[in-house]
Amino acid sequence: MTVTANERLGLAPTDPRPPAETRPAADRTETNPLFGDQKMKLGLFGSNCSYGLIMSHAPSSYEITWEHTKEIAQRADRLGFDVLVPVARWKGFGGSTNFNGNCFETYTWAAGVAEATERIAVAATSHLPTMHPIVAAKQATTVDRISGGRFALNMVMGWVPPEMEMFGSEQREHDERYAYGQEWLDFVNKLWTEEGTFAIHSKYFDAELLEAYPKPHQGPRPALINAGNSPSGIEFSARNVDFNFASLDTLENIKGYTTKLKAKAREEYQREIHAMTYGLVVCRDTEEEAKRAFQQVVDEGDWGAAGNVIKIAGSGASQSFDHAVKEMQERFIAGWGGYPIVGTPEQVTEELGRLNEAGMEGMIFGLIDYNEELKYFGEEVMPLLKQAGLRH
Repeated sequence: MTVTANERLGLAPTDPRPPAETRPAADRTETNPLFGDQKMKLGLFGSNCSYGLIMSHAPSSYEITWEHTKEIAQRADRLGFDVLVPVARWKGFGGSTNFNGNCFETYTWAAGVAEATERIAVAATSHLPTMHPIVAAKQATTVDRISGGRFALNMVMGWVPPEMEMFGSEQREHDERYAYGQEWLDFVNKLWTEEGTFAIHSKYFDAELLEAYPKPHQGPRPALINAGNSPSGIEFSARNVDFNFASLDTLENIKGYTTKLKAKAREEYQREIHAMTYGLVVCRDTEEEAKRAFQQVVDEGDWGAAGNVIKIAGSGASQSFDHAVKEMQERFIAGWGGYPIVGTPEQVTEELGRLNEAGMEGMIFGLIDYNEELKYFGEEVMPLLKQAGLRH
């Protein structure tokens, strides 16, 4: 006769059928804008960290206060943007700005933003080695319930050794980080979906008498994101996630990347995956003004912080940035290694269209001054995107 976990502990038996409200309440395609039908999805990236995506002293009203970050989120929500994705940071990158060193923790940030918005998807970015699966699954479920099924989890394997050392851990070798990440995600998925009590026995985790209620609002599980672009990162994304974020240097390389990624997911794992990119958008009335603003970011850049990032990325800690370390150092100063779009509203619209044709189904981006430039983007660019058939 099978002895239940409760019986071993001398506890009263429980009904193995959890109440209905503990199960997912809705299909995520109906609640999460990331699965909506916008041809080119739009989001903001890095609005929870000091200096956002620019390692520069270029003038901006952007600041890390809750009032300011909430205003940015609500403006993006009103404009119809699809997602807000934060940067997970535990330690700044030094230099004269200590780039990203002043920042909000992303799960609690997501909970606050979810309550302050109505429609936009809200992500938490999680360095997996810093967060136990039991805690992460519960936090994700809580934000998903607060948001009514608009949550997304952006999983990072933990690529910055000084941050991992803050937690008393040595940095794992690159491919082993993805092996750990796979077990981490398998653990979290069971907590999100398994009813009753269960156990986990694997290389990195050993736990019994596990349970997790309630389940996420969106079913079958919350949206998953990963920005790994190395062979191990592509493998992890193709197998597991809904959205892979990538930035490459040319449209030709982007087309090759997105084609390979989607084919791998479809052929090897019988599933669909979406590709999105990220970067800095600098949009002004004239091309000259836009280029001048972009150049000011570079000219007033914090090359000390950029050098620290490049040193870490070039050490093999993150193979996803290898191409940027060698060829696009300026892009770290102006856009965190992302794909820059600089020009007039018409030029920005055209470039977003070219990215879409190359296989990118959306872009999350930073702005020199998030709040002020969002107003301009909404007035000048959004109508053009609708005219171009990229938005509706």
